Amino acid sequence: MMDRHLLFLVASSRAAGHMGNTEALARHAAQALPASTRQTWLRLADLALPPFVDVRHTVGQYPPPEGGLKTLADALLDCTDLVAVSPVYWFSIPAPLKLALDHWSGLLRVPGLDFKARMAGKRFWAVSTSGNRAKAQPQFDSLALCAEFMGMRWMPPLWGAGGAPGAVQGDAAAWQAAAQWLLSHDA
Repeated sequence: MMDRHLLFLVASSRAAGHMGNTEALARHAAQALPASTRQTWLRLADLALPPFVDVRHTVGQYPPPEGGLKTLADALLDCTDLVAVSPVYWFSIPAPLKLALDHWSGLLRVPGLDFKARMAGKRFWAVSTSGNRAKAQPQFDSLALCAEFMGMRWMPPLWGAGGAPGAVQGDAAAWQAAAQWLLSHDA
């Protein structure tokens, strides 16, 4: 059995060093993983991804990724589990995660990368916080569709009450669920 390697993509637009509720909940969940479990944490805003330019119907293919996009692609291909650490921004996915997902369209068309085939079968998790659970559902639905398209296994998302920094620690049910979340569905 392949060793487990979780890639946490932190999608917050907060300044570096200012952890929000969603990241706090994800880090709490990650603490419960066995010490032997590899973890990679990437803050998407720090990758300086270029704007995505759609050339699918003109050029038709993309060059090999470089810079922050190469860092992202390599991490995606290396992990067994992808965890979107995605707070709710205007009832949707934060811009850094949306940009990363847009770049998947290009990665699908890099000759020899075999991005879709290499992503298939990986587990796709999402953790979010918001004022109420219904506000997180649109992003969970969107990410589930991305997982389905890529042939990934969509895992039950984790949600906690958000608001001001530190609010999620007051959501006892979410805090308790986080301690088992990444373990309870382990394959």
